[in-house]
Amino acid sequence: MKQKSKKKLRSHEWFFGANETGLLHRGALRSGGINMDNYTGQPVIGIANTWGELNNCNLSLKAVAEEVKKGIKEAGGIPLEFPVITLGEELMKPSAMLYRNLLSMDVEENLRSYPIDGVVLLGNCDKTVPGLLMGALSANLPAIQLNAGPKKVGEYKGKRLGSGTDLWKYWDELRKEKITNEEWETIGKALSCGMGSCNTMGTASTMNGLLEGLGMMPLGLSTLPVDSEERFAISKDAGKRIVAMVEEDLKPSDILTPASFKNAVMLCMALGGSTNAIIHLTAISGRLNISLYPDIFNNVGSKIPCIADVQPAGKKLIDEFDIAGGIPAVLYQLKEVLDLSVKTYTGNTLDTLINNINPSSTETIRSLSSPVMDIPTIAILKGNLAPNGAVIKVAAASKNLLVHTGKAIVFDNYEVMLENIDNDDLEVDANSILILRNAGPKGVPGMPEWGMIPIPKKLQLLGITDLVRISDARMSGTSFGTVILHVVPEAAIGGPLALVKNGDIISIDIPQRKLQLEVSEEELALRKTEWVAPLSRHKRGYPKLYIDAVLQADEGCDFNFLKPKNDEELEFVLPVVGRS
Repeated sequence: MKQKSKKKLRSHEWFFGANETGLLHRGALRSGGINMDNYTGQPVIGIANTWGELNNCNLSLKAVAEEVKKGIKEAGGIPLEFPVITLGEELMKPSAMLYRNLLSMDVEENLRSYPIDGVVLLGNCDKTVPGLLMGALSANLPAIQLNAGPKKVGEYKGKRLGSGTDLWKYWDELRKEKITNEEWETIGKALSCGMGSCNTMGTASTMNGLLEGLGMMPLGLSTLPVDSEERFAISKDAGKRIVAMVEEDLKPSDILTPASFKNAVMLCMALGGSTNAIIHLTAISGRLNISLYPDIFNNVGSKIPCIADVQPAGKKLIDEFDIAGGIPAVLYQLKEVLDLSVKTYTGNTLDTLINNINPSSTETIRSLSSPVMDIPTIAILKGNLAPNGAVIKVAAASKNLLVHTGKAIVFDNYEVMLENIDNDDLEVDANSILILRNAGPKGVPGMPEWGMIPIPKKLQLLGITDLVRISDARMSGTSFGTVILHVVPEAAIGGPLALVKNGDIISIDIPQRKLQLEVSEEELALRKTEWVAPLSRHKRGYPKLYIDAVLQADEGCDFNFLKPKNDEELEFVLPVVGRS
């Protein structure tokens, strides 16, 4: 171990205690194999790891953690790895979103209660990325976040398969009996081609990329192959850097400013990013009392087009995006509109970091003057059906449906929708608007990714591949179609979505950002008097806490007791260090 830190650290209160607790605390680490005889006050660095065998996306984080530890030790710090809840997008039900806030609490309370001076956050799968950062932001200790990377690309009959995006497409082929069950199973094996996150611009790729843009993750890391030697080298360097950050007292609140969040929104639009990023960025910024929804999203969305040709908005996969330069190349294309003065975890400005990048515009990463898709990539709509907003990924929608009027077909919940969507007697046509309700934050609970309602089989057989769909649910970042999501207020609390009836006329006008239920205010008021709130079966436990405390999508679905209401509530209260 190296010499004592030049500054007083919070961990010193544990290990330099004047009474018996100092001896006890040093003994606790000594029992774990740390030579405390040479301890002179070195920084203690936590490694918050979402690794778990239930989460295939995050399986390589155990190896990443070992590299981080090497870097921390070389820089003179003491690494202490600790587990936090892993949120596996594929196996966790009803949705990993239900537990994102719990992960943030897990991180925050570990950082509060243990002698940790700085932290390296290890995530990868969709909700682990924002959950880790939300907790670290509330604690506001020096922090760096690393990811595990995308999975390798599988192939089926010579076609490179995009995670999620091709799954949904082949599922429709199976429903239409265009492929056999045996072929379906073969496709499934090709899609399950190893550990790592989705190899499309889904939520994991979007959120990890945005952390690069926010200055919390090393530039170029997020898209590197899961087993890349460069990934491991960068992770080791991050272990060294976090020790220096503790000495510099460089905290997340020094890095994450209104300007850096606006940069992240620009990056999200340029990537053709996931609609889930709207919720997550709103929640992350909300931990610092910074507001993005809806104005920043719509203002930026009206200026920044999609320039990354990656599925589902484009055609290519993340490995091709990485070869083309990845997130640094996109930031370079955006440099004329970004605020380059923002600080990053390196201590340098974004300008300094991208100054040496000089990629040429490619077919995979375009310039702003030659985009993949015109503006907007994502839009927030308002109207009497969504007074506080709804979200659509315009880059993945059908152009002929962006201005549309049709009759509503209403499904009261997910189970009813699945039971009826392929019924031959369902009165649906190409102009119909499918409504799914009671699928929001409180309604399930957890706001699962049910919003991409399947196109009825009988329409698919006629060659109809898209309909307008509206819900208070989310959809996977790998999904596509003219799907309006995150309707606020949700149906379960009596939002207008709860009042829609079969046959009601609904109008959407995406260029004007409008979503309108063509029913009189008097009729809606009458329907509201007749509405009965659905009863939840959850009477106890974490789901009950979630239902009681979760905010709506326009506030990021954070908990009301975690999102500060003023600057006074930003304070991170330290524990009393004494006998336990």
